[in-house]
Amino acid sequence: MKHPVDVHVGKRIRHRRWIAGTTQQQLAESVGIKFQQIQKYETGMNRVSASRLWDIAHALGVQVSFFFEGLDEAVNVPSMDASDMPGDIMSDREALELLRSYYAIPENQRRRLFDLARVLSEAA
Repeated sequence: MKHPVDVHVGKRIRHRRWIAGTTQQQLAESVGIKFQQIQKYETGMNRVSASRLWDIAHALGVQVSFFFEGLDEAVNVPSMDASDMPGDIMSDREALELLRSYYAIPENQRRRLFDLARVLSEAA
């Protein structure tokens, strides 16, 4: 049975890998394992050891703590109303593509876009 923490960490690995434009194969090679193991980590089927998580964080250019961000909310808080957002925003390809595009925009323009999106969502 999958543990919610393992599932959350796996989703964060997949999210960061995807944002970085790295394939499962590339990540696996950089940490010295097979890509199938990355698949198992990303789905939460296998737990990631501390040393392996350290290697993955280094390969993806983040702190180990990145993989635990939002964990309390993910495990303890019921998901939002389905009409508001998908149950798992990090598995929604369109949302991830939007996020990748968003971070490709220069910071000052990105801030203006964020402000515009907030205003439009409040007006809807």
